[in-house]
Amino acid sequence: MANTSGLRSPPTPRSEVSSPRPSFDSELLKAYMKKLLSTTLSSSLWPEPKDRDRVRRWMKEIGDRVKDRMLEIQPKGFKYVVLTQVNENLGQGGRADMVCHWEDTDTVAQEVYVNDSLICICIALAIRSF
Repeated sequence: MANTSGLRSPPTPRSEVSSPRPSFDSELLKAYMKKLLSTTLSSSLWPEPKDRDRVRRWMKEIGDRVKDRMLEIQPKGFKYVVLTQVNENLGQGGRADMVCHWEDTDTVAQEVYVNDSLICICIALAIRSF
Protein backbone atom coordinates (compact mmCIF):
# COMPACT_ATOMS: atom_id res chain seq x y z
CA MET A 1 0.00 0.00 0.00
CA ALA A 2 1.60 3.28 -1.10
CA ASN A 3 1.41 6.49 0.89
CA THR A 4 1.43 10.03 -0.56
CA SER A 5 5.22 10.08 -0.98
CA GLY A 6 5.12 6.97 -3.14
CA LEU A 7 6.86 4.76 -0.57
CA ARG A 8 5.37 1.61 0.83
CA SER A 9 4.29 1.72 4.44
CA PRO A 10 6.16 -0.69 6.72
CA PRO A 11 4.40 -3.98 7.34
CA THR A 12 2.63 -4.39 10.65
CA PRO A 13 4.51 -6.85 12.85
CA ARG A 14 2.76 -10.20 13.06
CA SER A 15 2.35 -9.94 16.84
CA GLU A 16 0.28 -6.76 16.41
CA VAL A 17 -2.06 -8.19 13.79
CA SER A 18 -5.27 -9.42 15.34
CA SER A 19 -6.18 -12.87 14.19
CA PRO A 20 -9.72 -13.39 12.90
CA ARG A 21 -9.40 -17.01 13.99
CA PRO A 22 -10.44 -18.16 17.45
CA SER A 23 -7.96 -18.57 20.29
CA PHE A 24 -7.86 -21.47 22.72
CA ASP A 25 -8.02 -20.88 26.49
CA SER A 26 -5.23 -23.17 27.70
CA GLU A 27 -5.44 -21.93 31.30
CA LEU A 28 -9.03 -23.17 31.53
CA LEU A 29 -7.92 -26.55 30.20
CA LYS A 30 -4.93 -26.75 32.58
CA ALA A 31 -7.21 -26.23 35.59
CA TYR A 32 -9.52 -28.97 34.31
CA MET A 33 -6.61 -31.37 33.70
CA LYS A 34 -5.22 -30.81 37.20
CA LYS A 35 -8.57 -31.59 38.82
CA LEU A 36 -9.25 -34.55 36.48
CA LEU A 37 -5.90 -36.24 37.16
CA SER A 38 -6.25 -35.72 40.89
CA THR A 39 -9.80 -37.08 41.13
CA THR A 40 -9.16 -39.97 38.72
CA LEU A 41 -5.86 -41.17 40.19
CA SER A 42 -5.73 -39.98 43.84
CA SER A 43 -6.60 -43.35 45.36
CA SER A 44 -5.09 -45.43 42.56
CA LEU A 45 -2.23 -47.85 43.03
CA TRP A 46 0.03 -49.34 40.37
CA PRO A 47 -1.69 -52.64 39.49
CA GLU A 48 -0.25 -56.12 39.63
CA PRO A 49 0.88 -57.54 36.25
CA LYS A 50 -2.40 -59.39 35.71
CA ASP A 51 -4.37 -56.12 36.08
CA ARG A 52 -2.29 -53.90 33.76
CA ASP A 53 -5.34 -53.32 31.53
CA ARG A 54 -6.45 -50.93 34.26
CA VAL A 55 -3.59 -48.59 33.25
CA ARG A 56 -4.82 -48.60 29.63
CA ARG A 57 -8.32 -47.75 30.84
CA TRP A 58 -6.99 -44.84 32.93
CA MET A 59 -5.06 -43.46 29.96
CA LYS A 60 -8.04 -43.83 27.61
CA GLU A 61 -10.47 -42.26 30.09
CA ILE A 62 -8.18 -39.31 30.83
CA GLY A 63 -7.37 -38.73 27.14
CA ASP A 64 -11.03 -38.91 26.09
CA ARG A 65 -12.20 -36.59 28.87
CA VAL A 66 -9.48 -34.02 28.12
CA LYS A 67 -10.35 -34.10 24.41
CA ASP A 68 -14.06 -33.70 25.20
CA ARG A 69 -13.27 -30.70 27.42
CA MET A 70 -11.17 -29.17 24.64
CA LEU A 71 -14.15 -29.48 22.29
CA GLU A 72 -16.35 -27.77 24.90
CA ILE A 73 -13.88 -24.90 25.30
CA GLN A 74 -13.45 -24.32 21.55
CA PRO A 75 -15.53 -26.59 19.29
CA LYS A 76 -14.27 -25.22 15.95
CA GLY A 77 -11.07 -24.01 14.38
CA PHE A 78 -8.60 -26.40 16.05
CA LYS A 79 -7.30 -29.92 15.76
CA TYR A 80 -6.62 -31.61 19.08
CA VAL A 81 -3.95 -34.07 20.19
CA VAL A 82 -3.91 -35.55 23.70
CA LEU A 83 -0.99 -37.66 24.95
CA THR A 84 -1.41 -39.50 28.24
CA GLN A 85 1.21 -41.67 29.91
CA VAL A 86 0.97 -43.51 33.24
CA ASN A 87 4.08 -45.12 34.75
CA GLU A 88 4.89 -46.86 37.99
CA ASN A 89 6.49 -44.53 40.53
CA LEU A 90 9.74 -46.16 41.63
CA GLY A 91 11.17 -42.95 43.03
CA GLN A 92 12.50 -41.79 39.67
CA GLY A 93 10.46 -38.55 39.48
CA GLY A 94 8.68 -37.26 36.44
CA ARG A 95 8.89 -34.28 34.17
CA ALA A 96 7.17 -33.16 31.00
CA ASP A 97 8.26 -30.32 28.76
CA MET A 98 6.87 -29.54 25.36
CA VAL A 99 6.55 -26.38 23.36
CA CYS A 100 5.02 -26.51 19.90
CA HIS A 101 3.82 -23.17 18.61
CA TRP A 102 3.67 -23.02 14.86
CA GLU A 103 1.14 -20.20 14.82
CA ASP A 104 0.38 -17.54 17.39
CA THR A 105 -2.89 -19.25 18.40
CA ASP A 106 -1.50 -22.81 18.75
CA THR A 107 -1.14 -23.83 22.37
CA VAL A 108 -0.08 -26.67 24.63
CA ALA A 109 -1.32 -27.58 28.12
CA GLN A 110 0.44 -30.11 30.29
CA GLU A 111 -0.10 -31.54 33.73
CA VAL A 112 1.88 -34.01 35.81
CA TYR A 113 0.27 -36.00 38.63
CA VAL A 114 2.37 -37.99 41.10
CA ASN A 115 1.41 -40.17 44.05
CA ASP A 116 3.39 -42.82 45.94
CA SER A 117 2.50 -45.49 43.39
CA LEU A 118 2.30 -43.87 39.94
CA ILE A 119 3.18 -40.92 37.74
CA CYS A 120 0.82 -39.57 35.09
CA ILE A 121 1.80 -37.08 32.41
CA CYS A 122 -0.91 -35.57 30.23
CA ILE A 123 -0.11 -33.22 27.34
CA ALA A 124 -2.81 -31.59 25.23
CA LEU A 125 -2.15 -29.66 22.02
CA ALA A 126 -4.62 -27.33 20.32
CA ILE A 127 -3.42 -26.70 16.76
CA ARG A 128 -5.25 -24.12 14.72
CA SER A 129 -6.66 -25.60 11.53
CA PHE A 130 -6.77 -23.60 8.34
